[in-house]
Amino acid sequence: MRHLLIILISILLLSSPVIGDNHKGETLYGWGKCCDYVWKGFGDKETHSKYKGDVENGVPNGLGILILPNGNKYVGGWKDGRWNGQGTFTTSNGSKYEGEWKNGPGTHTYPDGSKYEGEYKDDWEWNGTQYDKNGNIIFNVENGKDIKQ
Repeated sequence: MRHLLIILISILLLSSPVIGDNHKGETLYGWGKCCDYVWKGFGDKETHSKYKGDVENGVPNGLGILILPNGNKYVGGWKDGRWNGQGTFTTSNGSKYEGEWKNGPGTHTYPDGSKYEGEYKDDWEWNGTQYDKNGNIIFNVENGKDIKQ
């Protein structure tokens, strides 16, 4: 009976989100090239990208923040260790993308204040509008091709 009780307690503890494979607020380091990382629980923020957020099965999954050694930063959704869903990517030179990651609507603001608003397909501007820093339309993008005004 005592062994059965120990087994039941062990199963309950291991299935708990606190002790099981799901963790909130965990820190991981990306080893390798962005963004095909091998995720490890140790690293050096000077040479490895540092992730803080939800983790499942040893990889980012859920919401989190990634800071790259060059100062670039991604804040948003993750799935299976990759950027996914809504997020914001900011570069150290002032460029910023906000929106759906990979495919979907988003806004890319450039350091000079110009911006693209619209849809993306496979990380490329697909259907949208490019504006100068004053908000004037420079050109439209239709099915991945620039259509001059």
